[in-house]
Amino acid sequence: MPANEEPNPTLQPLEIPIESTPDRRRLLAFLRPSATHSAYSATLLLMLSTLLSGVLALVRIKYINFLFGANIAQDAYRAAFALPNLLAYFLIGGAASISLITVLNRYREAGDEEGGDRALSVILTTMLIVLCVGAVLAEIFAPQYVRLANKGFRNDAAKVALCTTMTRIIIPAQLFFFIGSVMSARLQVRKIFLYQAFTPIIYNTGIILGAVFLHRQLGVSSLAVGVFAGTLIGSALINTIGAIRTGLHYRPIIGFRDPAFLEWLKLSLPLMIGVSLVMFDGIFLNYYASLHDGGITLIGNAKDLFNAPFNVIGPAAGAASLPFFASLFQQRRAHDFSVSVGRSVSRLFSVGMIVSAWMIALAPWLMDLFRGGKFSHAAAAGTTHLFSVLAITLAVWAVQGIYARAFYAASDTRTPAITGTLITLLSIPIYASLFHTLGLEGLAIASDIGILAQTASLAFLLHRKRLASLHHLEFAELGQSLLAALLAYVATATPAHFLPAVSTHPKDILTIAAASIAWAAVAGLTLVATGSTLPRQILRRR
Repeated sequence: MPANEEPNPTLQPLEIPIESTPDRRRLLAFLRPSATHSAYSATLLLMLSTLLSGVLALVRIKYINFLFGANIAQDAYRAAFALPNLLAYFLIGGAASISLITVLNRYREAGDEEGGDRALSVILTTMLIVLCVGAVLAEIFAPQYVRLANKGFRNDAAKVALCTTMTRIIIPAQLFFFIGSVMSARLQVRKIFLYQAFTPIIYNTGIILGAVFLHRQLGVSSLAVGVFAGTLIGSALINTIGAIRTGLHYRPIIGFRDPAFLEWLKLSLPLMIGVSLVMFDGIFLNYYASLHDGGITLIGNAKDLFNAPFNVIGPAAGAASLPFFASLFQQRRAHDFSVSVGRSVSRLFSVGMIVSAWMIALAPWLMDLFRGGKFSHAAAAGTTHLFSVLAITLAVWAVQGIYARAFYAASDTRTPAITGTLITLLSIPIYASLFHTLGLEGLAIASDIGILAQTASLAFLLHRKRLASLHHLEFAELGQSLLAALLAYVATATPAHFLPAVSTHPKDILTIAAASIAWAAVAGLTLVATGSTLPRQILRRR
């Protein structure tokens, strides 16, 4: 996250900061594979990466919509991710690097690099065996899962067959994802983030190239082939190369009773058996949306387009913050830990509110850009409404990752797992009720309610456990940003409705550009006029 005006001890580099290099060498140092990063520079690097991958993701969405539209084919493709994602979630806790960073960071703090490499070797080898067994079972029972998880597919054998085929292609990609996560954890402990930054870029490129070169031969299954290739290269291969360059000495060691494996398992087990609404939100949405042809595609497009800005301001900051939070906690700097979490949350939430204002005001024109080919005006309009509802909670989705990682950094994976499970179970009747009452719009509202409940619960529990006090939130900054968001929304929506209505893409771009200027000007002037430090924090570093 951007630093304050004054030096901030909680976010200072724990390694040699790249900011200390001469100006003319700063960019090269920033992008050097072996460069170590501060919390700020790591966040900036990952935000730049997610910005680029986000652009590629938009290209991917546009091209897939153009080729396949909102129909059975794309519904089946989107539903094909559910079982592979569950396999990763329940066998490796969704993100192996979260708990592994804590384990490896302890070895590094003790100066035991050899012990850290051995621990990595044991965990990677042992869990690959478990994952291979799980992948084989998932391949066998894929048809049964597809019918169970997608209510609208049950009486349509063609949908089930198509979804099953793509599911079976994507399942092995989870092995590559796990390898990449383990290698990425080793790099993150050393404050090296460049390889991780390339992962989403290569992933999205793989899907696009799969569609470009194979859609005539394989149809929508070409996308699943692209997922497989993008994960193999972007996650496993790239991060493994990075880990080897840093001196990793890997040896295949199977050790179900090894102390390092048991330590990792103890941290990861709550993530494996616990349930998180962040994961199950998509499952609930698909289950009910499958009852409408194209329903999974419409709400999936809305979520993907909502995630474009969210992925820039949310996960990048969360991924960059985790190793720094973990280091502060293990150094027993409790006050600094709490202040860092509060500051990170405040900044992310502030930016999220302002970006939400822009997204909601310009939703019709933004969504119309993805119309074309087999994706009709009606499909774009349906996506617009769902997108607007989801965009209300952009800031909440962004900060929930920070709160969850604060628990992980404190070696407490049990509390967020239990909390997530309870929130998810309580959310089931809400999704069902709102869907039957309001259709797809009801699912979007249920998603908003669920993530708000989960984020508020995590914030309260961190405060109660005296890990991250709510008093360290920057309430003045939050208030100033809320005012800026409200005024920016009015300033954006008003001129937009006097400019060309949704019609052609060039006119859409003209409206978005003109209204965005008003949004940026009003938001910036409001923040400056109210004395907000956010503009200086963003602009103080080149």
